[in-house]
Amino acid sequence: MTTASPTSVDSTPIPDGTDPGGGVLGARYRALTLGIVSVVLVIAFEATAVNTAMPTAARQLNGLGLYAFAFSGYFTTTLFALVVSGQWCDRRGPLRPLFTGIAVFGAGLVVAGTAPGMWVFVAGRAIQGLGGGLVIVALYVVVGRAYPERLRPSVFAAFSSAWVLPSIVGPLVSGAVTQHLGWRWVFLAVPVLILLPLAVMGPALARSEQEHPVLRGADFDRRRTLLAAMAAVGAGLLQYAGQRRDLVGLLPGIAGAALLVPAVLGLLPKRTLRAGRGLPTVILLRGVAAGAFFAAEAFIPLMMTTERDFSPTLAGLTLTSGGLSWALGSWLQGRPGAERYRGAMIRGGFVLTAVAIAGAALVLVPAVPSWTASVAWGVGGVGMGLTVASVSVLMMRLSAPEDAGANSAALQMSDALGNVLLTGLAGVLFAALGGGSLAAAHEGAGGGGSPAAFAVILLVMASVAVLGALLSGRVRARA
Repeated sequence: MTTASPTSVDSTPIPDGTDPGGGVLGARYRALTLGIVSVVLVIAFEATAVNTAMPTAARQLNGLGLYAFAFSGYFTTTLFALVVSGQWCDRRGPLRPLFTGIAVFGAGLVVAGTAPGMWVFVAGRAIQGLGGGLVIVALYVVVGRAYPERLRPSVFAAFSSAWVLPSIVGPLVSGAVTQHLGWRWVFLAVPVLILLPLAVMGPALARSEQEHPVLRGADFDRRRTLLAAMAAVGAGLLQYAGQRRDLVGLLPGIAGAALLVPAVLGLLPKRTLRAGRGLPTVILLRGVAAGAFFAAEAFIPLMMTTERDFSPTLAGLTLTSGGLSWALGSWLQGRPGAERYRGAMIRGGFVLTAVAIAGAALVLVPAVPSWTASVAWGVGGVGMGLTVASVSVLMMRLSAPEDAGANSAALQMSDALGNVLLTGLAGVLFAALGGGSLAAAHEGAGGGGSPAAFAVILLVMASVAVLGALLSGRVRARA
């Protein structure tokens, strides 16, 4: 989405000092806050559960070579859904895309949970991505329209806080279910949790729609929708070419790049890829942060099961500290007086993330205790909480009311694109360095395999986080 494209989101804030509802849990906003946080709660539980179950699922489906595809496939279809959701929100308001996205997300979980093979499993993850893309943009539009600017940092902090309980309970529950009932039940049980946000948020969002009606219905931009489809197909072709790594894969690789590059240039704000000062850099940094952190996180449970012979439960618990500390970092950025340090918090967050990813790689050294990975990921969570929430706040502040939907979609598209490209790159490195044979080594010898694949992936992602720290000084435009 481009900042130049008009949207119809009515995000006029309630003037500060005239809000009778108090904070985000005051009388005016309580029901809405609880409703949208419940959606984040379900998404968070699904993410922590999937991270725990994924190594077992990939091995039992004989698809460890497609391990990264199971993650990046989700974000590939998200690229398309983000643009559709942004335009849908602009035309009809966020209620319909939000509930449609929740339903599609649940359908993808069912497909993945019943998959007979790895490619069907990846297809289920892709369906989940469609639903997730619709949901996340709608949530951001709700925040931009329904909350005054002074409350938005607290709302984003509440989003992060919603990850705390799933981060604690998710790996334990998912690991126990995976070991005793099978990984499929991890995916098939999560759709039941969707009933909670449907019940809690429906009335609150309906009231919000009435209070903040769409003033004009914008037509769907066919050009932007086509660009979104090009981005998704192009990303998919690049991932396929990366998995093949032969002459046959060269043609789809070229075709993928030819589709992806012009699509990204047309969908993101101008000068985003050149780190233009202000909003373009803010949008870019979201993708850098998310891509580096989550590409590394996707491989940590697999690393712990193959290199340290962890059970699925223990491997998933390695990531728990990250979810808890992410909430802490997000809470810190929302404290009174923190606004003047917004740029410094983004830079510091990237530095902490880089240190965490590099620290997790130390587990590959046999003499280093296994708990080092959990400690490192706790540090990374603080960094991501500071960075992601601060970037979201800056995006809202730098967006005119009529551009809130477009820029929210652009922010999430940068997030998804960073995940697709960097997780895809991690998958290529993993396969090229012998990662596809780790499953056989683990099953046949009780653990172990070449640690080079994991070491390279983690060090590359740490370097990407360092790049984000270097670019963070450009989040503010010149006076």
